[in-house]
Amino acid sequence: MLGNRELNIDDYLAIIRRRFWMIMIPLVVCPAIAYGVSLFLHERYTSQTLVLVEQQKVPDSYVRSVVTDELNQRLATMQEQILSRTRLQPIIDKFGLYKQDIGRVPMEDLVANVRKSILVTPVRAMSGTQPGGLPGFYISFTADNPRLAQQLCTEITSMFMEENLRVRQQRAQGTTDFLQKQLNDAKDNLDEQDSRLAALKQRYIGQLPGQEQVNMNMLLGANTQLDAVNQQLTRAQQDKVYVQSLLTQALAAWQSSQEANSPETLEKQLAGLQAEFIKLEARYTPDHPDVIKAKNDIALLKRKIGEANAKTKDKPPVEAETTKLVEPLQIQQLRNQIHLTDQTIQEKTREQERLQEQVRTYQARVQLSPVVEEQFKLLTRDYDTALAFYNELLGKRNQSEMATDLERRQQGEQFRVMDPANLPEKPSFPNRPLFAAGGLGAGLAIAVALVAIVEISDKSLRNERDVEFYLKLPTLALLPSVEGDNGKGSSIWKRKKRETLRVEHSS
Repeated sequence: MLGNRELNIDDYLAIIRRRFWMIMIPLVVCPAIAYGVSLFLHERYTSQTLVLVEQQKVPDSYVRSVVTDELNQRLATMQEQILSRTRLQPIIDKFGLYKQDIGRVPMEDLVANVRKSILVTPVRAMSGTQPGGLPGFYISFTADNPRLAQQLCTEITSMFMEENLRVRQQRAQGTTDFLQKQLNDAKDNLDEQDSRLAALKQRYIGQLPGQEQVNMNMLLGANTQLDAVNQQLTRAQQDKVYVQSLLTQALAAWQSSQEANSPETLEKQLAGLQAEFIKLEARYTPDHPDVIKAKNDIALLKRKIGEANAKTKDKPPVEAETTKLVEPLQIQQLRNQIHLTDQTIQEKTREQERLQEQVRTYQARVQLSPVVEEQFKLLTRDYDTALAFYNELLGKRNQSEMATDLERRQQGEQFRVMDPANLPEKPSFPNRPLFAAGGLGAGLAIAVALVAIVEISDKSLRNERDVEFYLKLPTLALLPSVEGDNGKGSSIWKRKKRETLRVEHSS
């Protein structure tokens, strides 16, 4: 009797002894039925191949692959492509699959059947390997004929290998073409930035950043030279004024001397002395010193007049005129000195104008330096950015070209068949031992269910624990069962046992 009482191992053993045949019959019958059913099922054969993933021959430190996605994802994508209708329908036509169903069953259903027959199972990586790595995978194909299963497994494997090569080469070439296009655009941008920078340097030559101190030094030097030239020019102008004053005095003295020695001047002086002599004679006696002195001066002046007239008569008119125009050496030197001073003034004036122009130029450069520096920084920053981007793309393009050439030479990551597709010797379905094991499990479940139902339905009290648990009374004594000739207990003993139980219950 099963209830809420907790059962121990003795109780379970007692149940097994009581219900032995109820347990053994399902355990024997169900496996036999399952095995028999498997004999009537249609046999199918599975051919399997192992494909390993070989890494690229050249180390990644030298040539980095451009195909960076994980193999799990790429394998899933390839599986979807290979198991598509466009790829499986030619296989159906090539190997003559489902000949009896072609025309009666839609092609989509036939393709779905082939797709169900293909199984791709990744090989589990060993612990400690790189995360996301896939050492390989199994490809299996299930068919009614073992030879056909082997052929189709080989065909599907070759399709995976060809698809892997095509995808890797296509991605590598696509990456190289994309980087080449980006590199061309970057080069055009770099050339444009270079042209702008060259135009700015040509426009503001001498005013570029880094030349401010040079311009300041040149400005200070030009100002110093300009001050010196101004001083020299002032000194030359002062010298000219001074020499001109000397020349004026010398010319006045020379002209005075010339006029004093001419006959006309002597005649005037003689007339004056004679008038003065007449006045002295009227006032003094002939022996007066002033009268005597005036008489002697008149005589001397007359003699000079005579000598001057004689010289004028002896010289030709042209020579006399030439002699009259010749200036003294001192006056000529003064005129030459003035001429040299004029040349110096002209030279210093030109030098002054040149230095003033330089000062204005350097002042403009110094004043414009902040603006030029700002423009130069903007263009230089854009140029450096474009140059860095171009160099980066150039390196990536070269790396991609090497990776593409590596894929083209089939030196990159590729699939290698480790175990070719085998020819199955026994069917993969039905698995008769597995069917028998399943029948055994089903028989065990049926047996347990039957025993549980029977035990729950049985209300018998079989031992002291049942009495104490259900009746809540202590047990005074236990009477052994007496078996009759037919193996059943005597009715007298059963009746006495019931009476004993009633007595115990009443007490």
